[in-house]
Amino acid sequence: MPLLPGEATLGVLGGGQLGRMFVHAAQALGYRCVVLDPDATSPAGAVAHEHIQADYLDEAALEALGQRCQAITTEFENVPARALERLARTRVVAPGAAAVAISQDRIREKAHFAASGVPCAPYAVLNAGTDPDTVPEALLPGILKTARLGYDGKGQRRVADHVQLAAAFEELGGVDCVLEQMLPLALELSVLVVRGADGAVVTFPVQQNLHRDGILAVTEVPAPDVDAALQAQARESASAIAAEMGYVGVLCVEFFVLKDGRLIVNEMAPRPHNSGHYTMNACDLSQFEMQVRAMTGLPLREPRLHSPVVMLNLLGDLWFDAQGRERAPDWAGVLALPGAELHLYGKTEARPGRKMGHLNVIGATAEDARANARRACALLGLPETW
Repeated sequence: MPLLPGEATLGVLGGGQLGRMFVHAAQALGYRCVVLDPDATSPAGAVAHEHIQADYLDEAALEALGQRCQAITTEFENVPARALERLARTRVVAPGAAAVAISQDRIREKAHFAASGVPCAPYAVLNAGTDPDTVPEALLPGILKTARLGYDGKGQRRVADHVQLAAAFEELGGVDCVLEQMLPLALELSVLVVRGADGAVVTFPVQQNLHRDGILAVTEVPAPDVDAALQAQARESASAIAAEMGYVGVLCVEFFVLKDGRLIVNEMAPRPHNSGHYTMNACDLSQFEMQVRAMTGLPLREPRLHSPVVMLNLLGDLWFDAQGRERAPDWAGVLALPGAELHLYGKTEARPGRKMGHLNVIGATAEDARANARRACALLGLPETW
């Protein structure tokens, strides 16, 4: 039986912006929400009905969360999987600990992609007993990535040869790593797939993404440079990856399109994703409402894109001028633009590189959305071309 709106309380492990937007979506449907996060000023905790301020492995806090909630989710993949295992003894937990654990380890993640029949870049595993000189020459130049706790470009080093590989491996502390062959990329895209406990699967439209310094900067939907056949392949591949691990919830799968036209999977995130924020204004169902639906057993209706959209990621750099002095971004000018929808995350301090919000710019046509997004970039001091 589904957990019905107005009758259930939902829990979130993690208090960041993804948790905040999940709480807003759940509350709009009539659910009560409880957030567990150690930060007293967490964005999600500030808007939830209750904030349990504690470590994710605090036994008393997990017990309290389980008592208050009928279903529980996580807003980021580095929540300890054993916390999810503990909660799943008595409550619905989506995504499950096993799926989150795969996403927490690049080595396990790549093995999962292979089991799902989805190709990824050629790679080698390095650990404490590995001599970097024995890594196959064919994998160089490549990108060395820590197996765990790497995101937004962190824990990654580009290496051209065995000498640089050995130095980078030492610099990263000799922890378990994956060396991926550097391939000629044409563009990056991602797919949000939603899977229910009953095996029902729906997908959102394919998202074309641009990263700067390892952090997502721009998402465009419809994807302007991806043909229909490749979009279908991406959606089918994402669905296969979710089904192979019995996933429940929203899963984002990131892909590379190579210059020869091939599609290869890069990584996955077991949660709503930065590249899916456009769904809040351009689709009839947001990725956050879909997370609520999946974990509560509500129907998974196929999302509909009703407007072309450009999503701009807003980092803390915007709050400083070229001399490093604090300033207020021109929100009034931005919000005067047709189709501009601003989402700030309630963070108390702006820092360079910190995700502070996003701007969705929708239009009657993709050209309209792109033109107004570029006007917003000019007002905010962001690069106007992509």
